[in-house]
Amino acid sequence: MKKIISLMLLFVAHNVLAWDQKAPLPIQNCAVHAPYGIPTVNKPDATVICRSGYVLMHDNQAKIPVWASYAINAESALGCVARTNAFVADNSLPPGKKASPTDYAGTGYDQGHIVPDGDQSYNQQVEWESFLMSNMSPQLPNLNRGVWKQLESTVRAWAVQRNHTLIVIPGNIYNVSTNKKIGKSNVNVPDGLFKIIIDTQTNEVLAFAYAQKESQPTDISLGQVSVADIERYTGITFALPKGVDKNAKPKIWAADLGALGKAKKAKCGKDD
Repeated sequence: MKKIISLMLLFVAHNVLAWDQKAPLPIQNCAVHAPYGIPTVNKPDATVICRSGYVLMHDNQAKIPVWASYAINAESALGCVARTNAFVADNSLPPGKKASPTDYAGTGYDQGHIVPDGDQSYNQQVEWESFLMSNMSPQLPNLNRGVWKQLESTVRAWAVQRNHTLIVIPGNIYNVSTNKKIGKSNVNVPDGLFKIIIDTQTNEVLAFAYAQKESQPTDISLGQVSVADIERYTGITFALPKGVDKNAKPKIWAADLGALGKAKKAKCGKDD
């Protein structure tokens, strides 16, 4: 009986991991995810990839995303597709230009989402595509599962409670020449992570950055920075709504994570 159960579990795992990878979409299809324009940065070997749920720039030397951008609203923030953990190398990238799950094995780093699975759980294909390794970077567990996860949940709470479409622009802070590398693919370990959130209705903008360190509080406010700070850290220029002050650090919006959990449970039968 144990052998039969093991074979069944192996069959299920194989089918999850062998999901059908679709070719990237034309970049113009991702205008909804970057309505103010694509971030610009000088990277000698990078690929912009448009998926149904997001658009990102993949650094083919570092094997991690430079930035990503996606739209989230109340409906998509309360998606009910179960997490699959279907991590897989991105077939749209050529050999030698991408990471695989084995690069992370035994390193002490999580396969950390840049575009979070929880924001992509409104459609099965979209959820699967959140697990492409082109959307991952090496993240210390207490960062990935700590303040970074707290900010991800807070973004979903904002989308639901404000009932506005938000544009979220997360990414990595790194130096491909000097940072630590892991795995056979020499995947770059970033110095930190950033996230910019734009309310498309009010044109308010918040920005956060967190260092790649194991021990840090989960209070998201401790990582608040300005967009200008992130541009200085990364060399990226971000397109924002007209008139936004990139040097500003406005008051952080209120978020009720308890209400988010109740809304998720009411819709999906489970908490956020």
